[in-house]
Amino acid sequence: MGPRALLLLLFQAVALTETWAGPHTLRHVLTFVSGLGKSRYFVAGYVDDTEVMRCDSNVSNSRAQPRMPWMEHPWVEQEDPDFWEEQTRLCKYHEQASQGKVKNLRSYYNQSEYGSHTFQHKRACVVGPDGRFLRGYSRTAYDGTETFALNLDPSSTTEANKTAQITIWRDLLHQHDVECTRVFLEHTCVHWLHLFLEKGKETLLRADPPKTHMTHHPISDHEVTLKCWALGFSPADITLTWQRDGEDLTQDMELVDTRPAGDGTFQKWAAVAVPPGEEQRYTCHVQHQGLPEPLTLRWDAPPQTTITIVGIAAALGLLGAMASGAVLWRRKSPGG
Repeated sequence: MGPRALLLLLFQAVALTETWAGPHTLRHVLTFVSGLGKSRYFVAGYVDDTEVMRCDSNVSNSRAQPRMPWMEHPWVEQEDPDFWEEQTRLCKYHEQASQGKVKNLRSYYNQSEYGSHTFQHKRACVVGPDGRFLRGYSRTAYDGTETFALNLDPSSTTEANKTAQITIWRDLLHQHDVECTRVFLEHTCVHWLHLFLEKGKETLLRADPPKTHMTHHPISDHEVTLKCWALGFSPADITLTWQRDGEDLTQDMELVDTRPAGDGTFQKWAAVAVPPGEEQRYTCHVQHQGLPEPLTLRWDAPPQTTITIVGIAAALGLLGAMASGAVLWRRKSPGG
């Protein structure tokens, strides 16, 4: 690593320490699907849970594309004039490499080339509060079964966590591939993660507290579902838990994964089934770094509403007509 790159990393580490504690992750997810003589390759890059770039072989323009407005700014080309060209070349290279690996795997399993198969590759680096490399990993899977795992954890005291963990397909990988991955995770990945966090800090490092509420859903005479909602929060790391009389109900919850809202924020809900009439015994607890302290929510049933003739008239906007002496149309009674 040259002096310029080293100084840049040190500067960015100081900047990160001043603005955010971390940790933060740069993650790439590559997916190759083949079947019926056709294939599709898709790769997306994420900083924490925010998608920052992607390329997709299924679109007319299969070039690598920015996914956040700040990734379209000139700083990318100033840092690396060939960045987007290089990312596009890497996408095409990995597409061809994935196709070759799927072919080898099909042959190993004696599978037909016309069947549908999926090959995935995930790799990520994580930086800690000081901006330095904390850990990294690279994993591949074929039809959902892990075929290779490389875990890098400098803090580990066991040699097993510092070296490649190969479950199968040792003959499909070479030591050169492992070393290239190690260099990428410990240096290149960390370098770009620092840049992304600095250039996109208004989006990536903001802490928007969640907007919370609870909803009530009768299921039957014997069961009601309570849903605890968290909306409009950032970053994506949030915890929703339910308790009954102070007892944790994690095992009984229905939990939705954190989902992007499309505006840089996220949403999530957690549900629990309760007996009707016992809603007050259940509480939802929300923890998020945008909150000064955790929130506790409890279902409050809306007050009963008595509907009167005056209330109906007011709802229909007819009180003014009545006050002015207007006579409402009514059917005459017999002889009236």
